[in-house]
Amino acid sequence: MPHLVVSISGHGFGHVAQTAPVLNALHRMMPQLHLTVRSTVPLAHLHSRIKAPFEHLSSEGDIGMAMSSAVDILVEESRAAYRAFHADWEGRIAKEARLLDEIGANMVLSNAGYLPLAGAQRAGIPNAALCSLNWFDIYRHYCGDDSIAAQIHVCYANADAFLRIAPGLAMEHLPNIVPIAPIADAGSNRRDELDRHLRLSKKEKLVLVSMGGIAGRLPIERWPRIGGMRWLVQQDWRVEHPDAIIIESLPMSFSDLLSSSDALICKPGYGSFVEAACSGTPVLYVSRADWPETPALAGWLKQHSLCREVSRDALELGNFAGALEEICNAPHRKPVIPEGADQAANWIVERLQG
Repeated sequence: MPHLVVSISGHGFGHVAQTAPVLNALHRMMPQLHLTVRSTVPLAHLHSRIKAPFEHLSSEGDIGMAMSSAVDILVEESRAAYRAFHADWEGRIAKEARLLDEIGANMVLSNAGYLPLAGAQRAGIPNAALCSLNWFDIYRHYCGDDSIAAQIHVCYANADAFLRIAPGLAMEHLPNIVPIAPIADAGSNRRDELDRHLRLSKKEKLVLVSMGGIAGRLPIERWPRIGGMRWLVQQDWRVEHPDAIIIESLPMSFSDLLSSSDALICKPGYGSFVEAACSGTPVLYVSRADWPETPALAGWLKQHSLCREVSRDALELGNFAGALEEICNAPHRKPVIPEGADQAANWIVERLQG
């Protein structure tokens, strides 16, 4: 069977949320497919999402953006990191091409690192990008349209295809776009089981709080108590609040918790928004006007889900009770059916078999 090498950006868990359902669909279609995943995402998180067997290698496929929190970009630090990454660009591409040749890659799929695409192109290996964004648009937005931006653009434009997942950036500058429907791994609603486990009454609300895998936390200790609201938070935030419940203490996956919650509190991000809409879970999200993908994501979410935007100050101080209660108590909308994983997997299978 062919060897598919998949590069997944470590810049937030949304890249895994987009890629894992495609790999799971590929496993169903081609059970013997040889799969290598290259990523800096923690291996435990990769295994929690990717059900197909895979080999694992670390990767330096992209820089992303340096960040001081889940929503704050460090522009000058990012610019310096990109300069270092591109200092010996030709040498870096050659090294990547040798690695792909040595491990016997028959095809490269990248979300959304551009170095693996450049290496595959240098080695003559079929290659495609898969994502709702690309680092050319993100870099150019914050750092300007310079020679580094041009090098990034060439990598994406020369790929066999850019499988552009909706909702996302328009990417009109790329000649190789293949539109893909939304991708999500929607969980199961196991609320009755959760209520029994936590001994909650039917009147109590469960609100999942997640900032999408980016380092940083919300100061939940500042939040006032809101009658009947319980917060599901990750263990490493070390939250001290009487209404906090640790996610890792619960006997179910993150996707099932999202589907079983009354609402999600998050930042604008593909994985959070689309998985919530596909689970029928309302969303309260913090304003993030500077992120180029926000208009597309927020516009799509407003069409398909109950949601409200709140200011950063309101989220940090817990001044959002009215908006949260409104979306928790309103009739839920019909969940979105994610069809993109099978679309992308079918495209990849055709190329692998061809």
